[in-house]
Amino acid sequence: MKKIFILSLQPFAGKTFVTIGLLNKLIEKGYTTGYIKPLGLTPQLVGSSVYDTDAVLIKELFRLKEPLDIISPFVVTYETMNYLLKGKLGDIREKIKDSIAKMKDKDFLIIGGAGNLFTGAILGIDALSLVKETDSKVMVVENFSGDSTIDNLTGLKKLIDKDFLGAVINRIPLNTLPYVRENIKPFLEKQGVRIFGLFEKDEILESITVRDLVALLGGRVLCCEDRIDELVEHFTVGAMDVDSALKYFRRIPNKAVITGAHRSDIQLAAMETSTKVIILTGGTSANDVVIAKAISKGIPLVSVEQDTYTTVDRIEFMLGKVRIKEPRKIERLREMFEGSFDTGVFLEAVQ
Repeated sequence: MKKIFILSLQPFAGKTFVTIGLLNKLIEKGYTTGYIKPLGLTPQLVGSSVYDTDAVLIKELFRLKEPLDIISPFVVTYETMNYLLKGKLGDIREKIKDSIAKMKDKDFLIIGGAGNLFTGAILGIDALSLVKETDSKVMVVENFSGDSTIDNLTGLKKLIDKDFLGAVINRIPLNTLPYVRENIKPFLEKQGVRIFGLFEKDEILESITVRDLVALLGGRVLCCEDRIDELVEHFTVGAMDVDSALKYFRRIPNKAVITGAHRSDIQLAAMETSTKVIILTGGTSANDVVIAKAISKGIPLVSVEQDTYTTVDRIEFMLGKVRIKEPRKIERLREMFEGSFDTGVFLEAVQ
């Protein structure tokens, strides 16, 4: 069994994105595959037990036969942290190794890293420790960060040494992609850093559902609740005069408009353009005319207690942490992997 550990220097770099794409490509090639998320950071209740959100998603997506307590052997929760601080937590490493041993019949086992290199160090299950304990090879997912990407990947190659398999560079701005392809990729490969894929920043993968926005903001849906699973790709603040707003709104598709509840003129203008949701700040409702128009257009109105600045701040904080779960995102992920991931180079590196 070949064990591939997917890690990154920073959280939310796209490890789940790469995991799903890689599993899909390996299954297409006829390999038997398994997945484990040794350390879960995003708890999800399934029945009466808590498992990692990514583990639940990947088990469902690939119909993995292993039970969730093998795929997700440990999840950080308030309760487990209390046990840890009181010295009452058992040996998590043995539980993880036992889970891995139960998948020994696979051609490939993909091991999903959590957070950054040092997440889980207090438990002895940080990425670097687990790579050694499990005798894995490492694939690094690096969010493009300009020329510092070169330092990050060459530094990791030296740190991980013989267990370093290669990397993918994620979230590359479209206008920067030719430079990365023609200059950074060849340079890194001369340094011994294989690059399996270059992925541009994608609006669909970066999007968020109206439902998730409502949950994030603690909002109240005023109408069109049947449309809250729509994807929002862009955000704009409606704080200008209505003529300027209309010209601006027309240039931005599939957007959320954030504006004060009193700005009915902005709300009505937004509904004449490609708008997925209007977020009304300040805690008050829209007037009857706006609600009637929203219903006729099928555009949800969401009321939030926060002011506009706080609302925008919360959304910006969330955007880099959006998870892949909607069918449209899964389909887009597969399209991107088909065109941008070199499976042949990956398999050659593994051999």
